[in-house]
Amino acid sequence: MNETSKRSFGRTVVAALVLLVAVWLLFGVIIHVISFLFSILILVVAVVAVVWALRIIL
Repeated sequence: MNETSKRSFGRTVVAALVLLVAVWLLFGVIIHVISFLFSILILVVAVVAVVWALRIIL
């Protein structure tokens, strides 16, 4: 009974560590995707601003 309890605790610790690493990696991917989308948005706004400014000047 005692060995089963220790093994179960060890499995729980390993599972928690695996879960933490997976969440950390997923969080990193999500942050990069949001950053990429924000960069695209900034690029589109900059292009629209340039086109608008050229229409006003010319």
